Amino acid sequence: MKKQAFNPYLPSWEYIPDGEPYVFNGRVYVYGSHDFFNGYVFCMGDYVCWSAPVDNLADWRYEGVIYDKTEDPLNKDGKMCLYAPDVTVGPDGRYYLYYVLDHVSVVSVAVCDEPAGKYEFYGYVHYADGTKLGDREGDEPQFDPGVLTEGDKTYLYTGFCGRGDKSRTGTQATVLGPDMLTIIEDPVIVAPGVEYEAGTGYEGHAFFEAPSIRKIGDTYYLIYSSTPMHELCYATSDTPTGKFTYGGVIVSNCDLHIDTYKPADLPMAYGANNHGSIVQINDDWYIFYHRQTNGTWYSRQGCAEKIQVLADGSIPQVEITSCGLNGGPLEGKCEYPAYLACHLFNNTPQMYVGDDRFPKVSQDGRDGDEEYGYVCNMKDYATAGFKYLDIKDVSKITLKVRGYMSGGYFEIRTSYDGEVLATIPVFNCNVWEKYSADISIPDGIHAIYITYRGHGNATLGSFELS
Repeated sequence: MKKQAFNPYLPSWEYIPDGEPYVFNGRVYVYGSHDFFNGYVFCMGDYVCWSAPVDNLADWRYEGVIYDKTEDPLNKDGKMCLYAPDVTVGPDGRYYLYYVLDHVSVVSVAVCDEPAGKYEFYGYVHYADGTKLGDREGDEPQFDPGVLTEGDKTYLYTGFCGRGDKSRTGTQATVLGPDMLTIIEDPVIVAPGVEYEAGTGYEGHAFFEAPSIRKIGDTYYLIYSSTPMHELCYATSDTPTGKFTYGGVIVSNCDLHIDTYKPADLPMAYGANNHGSIVQINDDWYIFYHRQTNGTWYSRQGCAEKIQVLADGSIPQVEITSCGLNGGPLEGKCEYPAYLACHLFNNTPQMYVGDDRFPKVSQDGRDGDEEYGYVCNMKDYATAGFKYLDIKDVSKITLKVRGYMSGGYFEIRTSYDGEVLATIPVFNCNVWEKYSADISIPDGIHAIYITYRGHGNATLGSFELS
């Protein structure tokens, strides 16, 4: 069977959120921040890069560390974290990496001759008089830089707008000259924050953080995380520094608003902040985003979904899935690791991660250990959902399980609230054990929902259809 692409698209032991995808020389490169498994704050690692050939989005290659946190002169002791970066190609053909450290509000820049080589510190974005952007009186703090270069100009988008803070007004757009550092047009606000959303068309979806900029045809698309945090929204403009018009939600990492298979207001995963962007790979467009794992905000993993950019420029919201970059549903007859679950929930709807009552993706070992992930903390009613599979001639399902389970069993469905198609009793087990049951699923494209019922706490390692 041809190697398939999954969500998350990187190995289950890798935690790269805030993904900015680009196609350079026939490969897709993803730049992001670097969380740790069991991390206690955001972005604890150095910048690393992964890439894949455009004709095989299942074949991701680790490019290694491209930038150490101690390279920045403001962070020689390594006490600050590297927050979400972005990359652009300058007029000189070199690759420029823009980022902000977590305890300062200026924009740093590093440079490299190739997409995933060793970047070297280059300088700080500054005004003509040398004052750093963010240090001048009246400047808003800099955060989450997104960049787009056209000719000799680079457009820099930054900002963070929390509820209740009227000093933060919205997404800032600043124009840089050909040296990639010097400001030639002062910051302007192009999209409102939550305290200034009234009457703008952004109500309920105002700019929060994570600005990213793309251009499709003659239209500029601002991708950003909105006030509820779990959404990636878009806004459009005919000019890079003009007022952007709100467009809609592209993806939610808890699948809110989607009403095709559930009520629109029902969350299907434990979401939180979100960050990512869109990219065209061959003839298709994709949205890259991230999900939360390990029951915390601090161990995030990159995911992606195919999207449509319609003739009128709109982008309809897409479902979160397990098949992401695969180009279609997963093979029906196969064993799949449980960490591919795109849906995690129980009988208590919960939008945000962080409560020990709920199931979660986790792994054994420490950060960096190449241990496959699983779904743990599966207490009574906990459900893991997988979408989508191309079911053909399936008559049996096998689960790999471990944990203390008293009188427990798993129920199998093809919709989150549908008919139970199989019941699989399980027993206390200290090591991974496999349990099987006959099942009848009509041929076609289906989801698989696996629900634990009973006392105790189960861990799901994988499921197999045969």
